[in-house]
Amino acid sequence: MFDYIDGKLTFKCPAYIVVEAGGIGYHINISLNTYSLLADQERCKVYTWLHIKEDAHTLYGFADEGERRLFLHLISVSGIGPNTGRMMLSSITPNEIQAAIVSGDLPLIQRIKGIGAKSAQRLVLELQDKLKKEGSGSLIAAPLNTTVREESLSALMMLGFAKQPAEKALDQAVKNNGTDLTVEQMIKIALKNL
Repeated sequence: MFDYIDGKLTFKCPAYIVVEAGGIGYHINISLNTYSLLADQERCKVYTWLHIKEDAHTLYGFADEGERRLFLHLISVSGIGPNTGRMMLSSITPNEIQAAIVSGDLPLIQRIKGIGAKSAQRLVLELQDKLKKEGSGSLIAAPLNTTVREESLSALMMLGFAKQPAEKALDQAVKNNGTDLTVEQMIKIALKNL
């Protein structure tokens, strides 16, 4: 619902912050990692995730997009809820979590409060596969779209098109119209070919 909130940091403690934006103060739960990255800023931009339950709507905030992406991967694992995910990000850094998952370092993961042997094994099994599928070896690195074609391909895949047909449609767009297309033009032409 909210991608990020950019505003005045009116209150900060290790568990949550209050960000005022548009005359509204947002209570946002954060990890210790985010707390340390916010330092003594007066203004901040916090990437958010809204957790909706019957009895509460809770905002979780992250200093950068990569930490939020890792958090979402963590909570996608059965038995790991938002509070456990936040606890993990507070116990060790996102880079250490990522390295532990990739290398299968169960003892390091189990040292985190609330993570037992079974949860640690599930984390490694489920997220290690996702890392291998991505091929980049990084859950928290932001995807870099260095070319118009790559950015267009990424957009088409987010729209639900398979990679190979999308690549063929983009190649056809470049072949017929040249390489000096904008992302929007390339996507529109590719959509006509899909």
